[in-house]
Amino acid sequence: MSTAALKVNDLSVYGDAGTGRQKFVDHISFSIKAGHATGLVGESGCGKTMTALALLSLLPATGMTLEATCIEINGRDISDLRPAQLRGILGREIAMVFQQPGTALDPVFTLGQQIDAVYRRHNGGNKNAIRRASLDSLLQVGFSSPEKIASAYPHQLSGGMRQLAMIAMATVCKPAVLIADEPTTALDAGTRALILGQLKRLQTDFNMAILLISHDLSVIRQSCRDVMVMYCGRIVEKADCQSLFSHPGHPYSAGLVACMPTLSSNRQTAIKAIPGQVPAPSKLPTGCHFAPRCEHSTQQCTQTPPPLETANGGAVACYRPL
Repeated sequence: MSTAALKVNDLSVYGDAGTGRQKFVDHISFSIKAGHATGLVGESGCGKTMTALALLSLLPATGMTLEATCIEINGRDISDLRPAQLRGILGREIAMVFQQPGTALDPVFTLGQQIDAVYRRHNGGNKNAIRRASLDSLLQVGFSSPEKIASAYPHQLSGGMRQLAMIAMATVCKPAVLIADEPTTALDAGTRALILGQLKRLQTDFNMAILLISHDLSVIRQSCRDVMVMYCGRIVEKADCQSLFSHPGHPYSAGLVACMPTLSSNRQTAIKAIPGQVPAPSKLPTGCHFAPRCEHSTQQCTQTPPPLETANGGAVACYRPL
């Protein structure tokens, strides 16, 4: 029976600013089973990347506060570990593929040296064994000439190749949980398909749990079994992908789905943009944060935040679900 590789309970992230304490992630809870992929979607500024950084304790050292009942990896709570203890966890049990590999990779070291360093830190071994592990990880993500890639510097590779190399670095120690933050941003369709295919293969081969963060619902639909929709730091809907795309329960989810482009000539209605924009954390409306942009909102919506309640096998935070 598949177990929860990642379990998060009551995670919040706060920031201290001149205008007072701001909430970037608001009491979210979820779990991902081993071998499953779950998507986290929402517009830019909804808190998706902040959630990922919080899970790995990569928030800025000053001005940010993380609170959580638990962040468990295979049953082990890492939310209260000291920095020295976390260094033994990050990269080995949970790893992250960052959105911009061009800035995340170190420009003064070759790809091989950087992957070697991750493997050496967690597994040790002699120089030859470490390099074999690095080359194997490059081979597993699809490079036919791993030696050539290992000897290259980041600036010598294309954007897609850098992303694959970063995936190799993140998975060289076969972590239980992989967080992929917008791994297909600014890539052409062919490279995007290659990246998603390699992530799917790693998920299957190593029984890896994947949290895939994206604002592109087509990526989530292609790669994930379940999906969470985030708005202003809150999870407003959880569902399996089939249910979300066929019958979204939250008006915000429905708006995102309606914005998806299609090549079909049988589309019955034109694409309708969601009015307005995501408010800044310092200007969040009371009640449901989506209410000012929602055509279904009532007075109740503007007064009290709706709870995330189970509905049709998923969960929706809405007083008037669709």
